[in-house]
Amino acid sequence: MLWIVVSTLRHRKAGFAGAFAALFCAAALVCACGVLLDTGLRGSIAPERYAGSPVIVTGDQFVHQTIVKKKGKRKHKAKAIAERAWLPASVAGRLRAAEDVRDVVTEVSFPAEIGRADGGRESWGHGWESAALTPFTLREGHAPTAGDEIVIDAATARTRGLRPGATVKVASAVPGTYRVVGVTKQSLEHQTAVFFSTAEAARLSGRDGKITAIGARGSERAIEDALRGTNATVHLGKDRGRAEFLGAEKSRIKLISMGGALGGTALLVAILVVSGTFALSVRQREREIALLRAVAATPRQIRRMIGREALLVGLVAGPPGAAAGLPVAFWLRDRFRGLGALPPNLDLVLSPFPPLAATLAAAVAAFAAARITARRTARIRPVEALGDTALDRGGSGAVRVLAGLAVTAGAAALTVVLSNLHTEAASSPVTVLTALVWTVAAALLGPVIVRAAVAVLTVPLRLSPVGGRLAAANLGTGARRYAAVVVPLTLMTALTSTILFAQTTTGHAVTRQAGDGVIAAHVAGPKVAHTTAVEARRSPGVTAVTEILRSTVRVGLENYGVQGVTPDGLDRTMDLDVRAGSLTNLNPSTIAVSTTAADRLGVRLGDRLRLTLGDGTPVAPTVIAVYARGLGFGDLTVAHDLLSAHVDDPRGTLLIAGRAPAGLPTSDPATVAGDTASANAEVNYVAMALIIAFTAIAVVNTLAMSTAGRGREFALLRLTGATRRQVMRMLGWETLAVVATAAVLGTAIAVATLTAFGAGMTGGAPYIPPLGQLGVLGWAAVLAVVATALPARLAMAARPADTISARE
Repeated sequence: MLWIVVSTLRHRKAGFAGAFAALFCAAALVCACGVLLDTGLRGSIAPERYAGSPVIVTGDQFVHQTIVKKKGKRKHKAKAIAERAWLPASVAGRLRAAEDVRDVVTEVSFPAEIGRADGGRESWGHGWESAALTPFTLREGHAPTAGDEIVIDAATARTRGLRPGATVKVASAVPGTYRVVGVTKQSLEHQTAVFFSTAEAARLSGRDGKITAIGARGSERAIEDALRGTNATVHLGKDRGRAEFLGAEKSRIKLISMGGALGGTALLVAILVVSGTFALSVRQREREIALLRAVAATPRQIRRMIGREALLVGLVAGPPGAAAGLPVAFWLRDRFRGLGALPPNLDLVLSPFPPLAATLAAAVAAFAAARITARRTARIRPVEALGDTALDRGGSGAVRVLAGLAVTAGAAALTVVLSNLHTEAASSPVTVLTALVWTVAAALLGPVIVRAAVAVLTVPLRLSPVGGRLAAANLGTGARRYAAVVVPLTLMTALTSTILFAQTTTGHAVTRQAGDGVIAAHVAGPKVAHTTAVEARRSPGVTAVTEILRSTVRVGLENYGVQGVTPDGLDRTMDLDVRAGSLTNLNPSTIAVSTTAADRLGVRLGDRLRLTLGDGTPVAPTVIAVYARGLGFGDLTVAHDLLSAHVDDPRGTLLIAGRAPAGLPTSDPATVAGDTASANAEVNYVAMALIIAFTAIAVVNTLAMSTAGRGREFALLRLTGATRRQVMRMLGWETLAVVATAAVLGTAIAVATLTAFGAGMTGGAPYIPPLGQLGVLGWAAVLAVVATALPARLAMAARPADTISARE
């Protein structure tokens, strides 16, 4: 058996080249996703500002919940909060009083920039006492003591040409002008440090009696004993980096979900694509397989032979494909960094596990796909298979039709589920999965669908005297081959449309709601300080100024977007489309919720909503209003004073009614929609672009295999009088029929999926730009034409008599 397998591979290199290409790409994709997942699970972030202190103490950055399960079992869950949790200054006093604890240093951190941040670097202000945590030492000048003095790091001094004695403006929650009195010897790689006096740092942070972190040396047990009964968390080693870079830690967590979802999607697409590739390869060998059956090979032996062939191809394609996945992972890393979704100090974790998993996945996918597709071929009677039309004889098979109907029912159920999902985190993976399951149903019912399509397309095709008639005849007798090339094209069309237009559906709804809801004449921001808003209110001609601040809170363990707004004059700058209650009494003890959030949370007017603010502070405001424009303005709305006291950066956006204040840059109100649109859209595009690219390769691969395997058919047509040009015209009509069928199927799948997505996420119809959909269909048509025309010309390069007489 092994000799037959090796001999088949050696003499049918072209036939297995398509399977090799599909498995190579599948392994590369799975490996790249595996690297992202591994990085999310095991990636570490080295400390910078905390590098000089072996122990760092911070507030608890998680919301905790204990769930009681059956039989009294308890399960503890924790979810990260959005902002930095601050500590009471008294915690440092505990550590100073503890034995075996020394060098206790407190830190206060808050956003502070000198001009614009360089290259997207974060810029933070600190009290000079925390310089010892790195440690920072002075190169020139002296430490800041007065309220108007600062020390800058070496990088800031170099890039901005500053020296002691210079006067600079510092943007922060309370902007001001300061005099540079010192420059440090050191600078940090991924952030800028601006040091103030201790009293000034406490004033600018706006957190009297609280600190960001504590550095210490000494016994870990002594430190933990001193902190018992507080909400403090101890960080050692590389865990200090997670405490320092909260954004990096959030990105690491996001990589876990993204890598898992993308990898799972990639596997499903790979199995579907590889199954189609092997199905086509096996169908092109039915005469050879029938000959083996005629010399006493059993169906089981045929299945084993085909399975081992596929396994061998998978083992050969897997390792180089997995190796190719590593640069793909680095490409993804660079793209994510460019979009701000991945911090520069979180490097990829490279280990042998993702390549090994990708190789194994390729081999298993190949073996499973080949065994599934070989079942019907192995059972066919030798006499039937040896006939000239054996490739397309017989029905679809009752088992296949029943399986197709079952998958269709599953797809319909997923569609219903999708229409009831109201959050992006829940709906995004289900959206792609729904489109995939619909495509699987179309693949299983492919021959049935194709026969219906042929019945419709035959009439216009026969209007063409030669090419169209030949195409109609081929499509009528080649339903199985026709279905094999329609499926990958349908998959590409459905996936591309679904991925692209899910984002446009959400974005359009956000833009519409924000555009309708902003009734102010001018917008200023982002990162406008409260003092600037106060000055704007005093400007002539300004009738109202609303400060908007955005964050994320948790209700239980679930995330909800929240906006903080100043209540005075809100009716002149913003219209949330209130459906119940009123925003008149919005204050730090009340809250307004969107209709979607109210349904999810089960709250009504007058109820108290218990939630955890971004810095971990629990509150329970009373619901006073329910509004409809949640997509444009957030799930929850609270008073600005409540939210600003619990975010890292209390600067926000201003909505200004009346005349624009002099000297304050403003923009069109429509720009607010851009701020509220999903920040994950571009990241999703980049991530799913690989799936689309893989599917496009599969389309070219399948069409090229199908066309290249028809060399004898083309030669026979030419020997019976058809010219090369007529054969190419026939292929053109066939390709048009394939593209038309795939376009209808793919568009129908995308529309069904997006309609459910829109119903759940926006409460309305999907937004599918006509030109965008035409672009998707046009791209599919171009791929189909190229993948058909080039192999056809190569197949007809030899003389027809030589092709007919050549050994199969």
